[in-house]
Amino acid sequence: MSASISWISRTPVKALALQHLEEVELGEGGVAGDRRFYLVGETGRLISNKDVPAFQLIRAAYDDGRDSLTLTLADGRQVGGTVERGEEVTTTFHRRARTARLVVGAWSDVLSELAGEPLRLVEPKTSGVDRGRSGAATLLATASLGALGDVLGVGSVDRRSFRMKFGVEGLDAHEEDTWIGRRVRVGDAVVIPHGNVGRCVITTQNPDTGVSDLDTLKGLAAYRRDIETTEPLPFGVHAAVVQPGRVRVGDAVQPA
Repeated sequence: MSASISWISRTPVKALALQHLEEVELGEGGVAGDRRFYLVGETGRLISNKDVPAFQLIRAAYDDGRDSLTLTLADGRQVGGTVERGEEVTTTFHRRARTARLVVGAWSDVLSELAGEPLRLVEPKTSGVDRGRSGAATLLATASLGALGDVLGVGSVDRRSFRMKFGVEGLDAHEEDTWIGRRVRVGDAVVIPHGNVGRCVITTQNPDTGVSDLDTLKGLAAYRRDIETTEPLPFGVHAAVVQPGRVRVGDAVQPA
């Protein structure tokens, strides 16, 4: 069976709930509209689901034409409005300095209340994806979810736990690992996987509750710890985009 796109996901605000889309524009900076904003603490350090697991229960919607952002909280409350940019600040993004602009509005107040500490919503000059341009696209074989589920004795693992942009069906488990360093056509785009995506405690969290209830890291260690990899506990690959293009659910995925 030929490989094809099974799902596409993104989130306008890094760490918040994923959106699942039928088609997207994939550019050198990543999926259009993905991780346009992120959150930092008082010192400027990036705040993630590790810090506040409940962020996964908040849905964000950004309207590019109106330049408006709406957050829908788990209790149904909504906070929205036109995005107003404030001063430029230096943030710490995975131990690296990154310049961003403060986003002025009620979003930071609501998220600070949920986190129990002062947070600030910021907008970087480039998308807030991990690994920069080499992580513009992330791909995971759907069979890989089944393989990990078998190890854990739970069937297939929830794909949302791994927050990957593209799922690929029609591959053997972890076949995506063999694409590292090769050109791969994804819909109308072409990408080159640069390495494995190493996993952390976020993948143990239930996307519907934020509670850690599945030891994905123990499962990965059981059968993936000793393989050759670019990052520990690998699951999926990250890729740079060398030819931007449209990607749709059902599109073919084929090493070039």
